[in-house]
Amino acid sequence: MTHPFPYLLALHIIFVVTWFAGLFYIVRLFIYHAEADKMEEPSKSILQKQYKLMEKRLWYGITWPSMILTGIFGGWIVWEIPSWYLPQAYFILKLCFVGGLVLYHMECHVMFKNLQKDVVKYSSFKLRLWNEVATIFLFSIVFLIVLKSNTGFVYGIIGLLIFSGTLLLALRLYKKSREKKENKEITTEN
Repeated sequence: MTHPFPYLLALHIIFVVTWFAGLFYIVRLFIYHAEADKMEEPSKSILQKQYKLMEKRLWYGITWPSMILTGIFGGWIVWEIPSWYLPQAYFILKLCFVGGLVLYHMECHVMFKNLQKDVVKYSSFKLRLWNEVATIFLFSIVFLIVLKSNTGFVYGIIGLLIFSGTLLLALRLYKKSREKKENKEITTEN
């Protein structure tokens, strides 16, 4: 009989990908939902109703099941791998990042519940920043598991900090560009 490890690994990777896809897209929907909150009626109501439906389908149909299945297959893999593998520092650190990702998921759930009740607590800019947190988790986890070393991880963290700084700068530039465009449109209308 064939060992189940390659199949478990493949399924684990598939559900990690769909989980991240769900996390990236749900926050994008939160951004649109928050932007719709600033619109005039009837556009505001129509868009928010549609975003609530889309968020609900994505959250409960893809994102939550993907997180659960990622955990099931990841736990099964841990059960199947040799015991010497588990105490490796990079693997423990990877599990810490996964724990952080689960906390990120839970905070997204709180945001989801608030938006379903028409409670918009965050600006679209803050949500854009929040969306990049998942990117940082993705980079950290992938680099750790692929490099399988703490030394490589140090270089990875340096690269991650540079990447995070670049993302933050890009978001700030985008915000300024968008504000400039909106001000130009308002001036043109008057």
